Amino acid sequence: MLQLVVTVPIGEAELASFMLWRLGVLAIEEREQSEPGGTITTTSSGGTEDHLVELWTALGDDADAVTRAAEAFPARWRWHLVEVDAAVVDTWRDFARPTWVSDDLVVVPAWVPFDAPAGATVVRIEPGATFGMGDHPTTLLTMRGLRSALWPGATVLDVGCGSGVLGITACMLGAALAEALDISPASIAVVTANATANGVGHQVHVSNTPLSEIDGTFDIVLANILAPALIELSVDLVRVVGPSGVLVISGLLEGRSDHVVEALAPLHVISSQARDGWVAISLRR
Repeated sequence: MLQLVVTVPIGEAELASFMLWRLGVLAIEEREQSEPGGTITTTSSGGTEDHLVELWTALGDDADAVTRAAEAFPARWRWHLVEVDAAVVDTWRDFARPTWVSDDLVVVPAWVPFDAPAGATVVRIEPGATFGMGDHPTTLLTMRGLRSALWPGATVLDVGCGSGVLGITACMLGAALAEALDISPASIAVVTANATANGVGHQVHVSNTPLSEIDGTFDIVLANILAPALIELSVDLVRVVGPSGVLVISGLLEGRSDHVVEALAPLHVISSQARDGWVAISLRR
């Protein structure tokens, strides 16, 4: 398995992540800077030498195609390709654990044995080649914002749905339907399978439709994506929020969200929650 490692100044990690998402990557892992390794190494010129972080991701196993994509990065960023053992990459599954969103709501990896306590809603998720196990702080915070805003029969739109955990949870908690959008083709099969496994396959619809092509409005709109993407989509995010609806955004660093909130005017903040340096914000008209 071929991994792309992009080394950037820490202050540009969010921009670099946004550029990677736009290329269609499914997940990004941020690490402290280390020495390049692996059997395939190609390094660009430029870059600074202090306060650097590495962004690890995958763009397929065609080294030439990945190289062409990486060469479009700013010259100050360094990058290299690393060949890793696919079996090693999947070892995280051995350490996956249930994530409690609240006392009566838990997201459980589909392959992990779990005895559900009485009265608890259990959402079982197999992420496959997508992002979203419910354990990342932004996902957890978005789920809490969703639950605070949700009412029986509400309609939900999840922008950047990944594995579908948010829309599936919404329907299991009483939403009438969830429209799930993602740029990754892998999300189609993963979300469909997860929704069916959790008994809400008839309520969750997933597609690669761009947000700009979505008609109508929704009672609750969820967008757990990075700040640059939130700003780029801001006009359409505001447009699809119903007259009495709520928009829940995350993927934001705590203390660095004012510019995103400003872009979402005339929506205004009604609540926010923070965890581990991340924040989720709920807004309405």
